[in-house]
Amino acid sequence: MKSNHVVKTLTAAAVAVVFFVSNPLASLANDGSKKEKLSDEQVSVQYIGSTADQVAFRVEFENPTAEKFWLIIKNDAGDVVYRKQFSDVHFSKSVYVQKEEADIRPTFVIRNNANEIVRQFAVTSTITESTVVTKL
Repeated sequence: MKSNHVVKTLTAAAVAVVFFVSNPLASLANDGSKKEKLSDEQVSVQYIGSTADQVAFRVEFENPTAEKFWLIIKNDAGDVVYRKQFSDVHFSKSVYVQKEEADIRPTFVIRNNANEIVRQFAVTSTITESTVVTKL
């Protein structure tokens, strides 16, 4: 009876040691880094102007953990036209999108390992002609 109690105690102690040791190992399995969830407030994409053949946007991203992230820009068809990785804490970049037609719909994506924030725009160009008649 006494040996049965000793076996149960040793088994319980072994299980406790396994849980104690495996818990820190499991938390390091993801490289020990925290995955930062993105929020809408961290990302800003604003129209800043245009020329005859380009539209300019300002992309800003507050990245307090300096985690690596991707800036991805897609065209109307969903094709990736720009993709680059950054790790800036206070990211700010002017982006110029080619106007191939009167209407374009660029999509901006900020993506880290945890998730992504998407901003979509519709840009419509209208040409106005002005006619002035002067009596001579």
